[in-house]
Amino acid sequence: MRHGKKFNHLSRTASHRDAMLSNMAVSLIMHKRITTTLAKAKALKKFVEPLLTKAKQDTTNARRVVFSHLQDKYAVTELFQVVSPKIGDRPGGYTRIIKTGFRKGDMAPICFIELVDFDENMAKTQKKATRTRRSRKSAAPAAEAPAAAPVEEATAEAPAEEAAAETTNE
Repeated sequence: MRHGKKFNHLSRTASHRDAMLSNMAVSLIMHKRITTTLAKAKALKKFVEPLLTKAKQDTTNARRVVFSHLQDKYAVTELFQVVSPKIGDRPGGYTRIIKTGFRKGDMAPICFIELVDFDENMAKTQKKATRTRRSRKSAAPAAEAPAAAPVEEATAEAPAEEAAAETTNE
């Protein structure tokens, strides 16, 4: 019976599973998004989120602990120099799993797992998703008004710039 067995063994030995998760974590840190099966993505999320939390404090001990899991000095450097500053204020939930469909050969559920703060495309689509038909109607006159405003600002700023140029010439 499986009583008390809380994590997915992924049909691998412990050493194979540890090596696979380590390699996937390195790929995730270096590329910010990877495509894999849903089961592996869920296992990777449990593996990599504590490492990301540990990376928020840039100490020698934290680097050693993360390196002991990843075994890749370039990934550790990327994690502490690029990823860590972006996730510094986030209290958790550093990764996102998005299901993409099923693999053709065996119908395994496929998804991609990504670092949340590094997806600019998702941020752009979320802004567009909030628009409705009613807001398009009201947004059309608003779009015309700012077009006229910069012209007025440019004419208002021009005399100020000329006056500043005259004071420097004197």
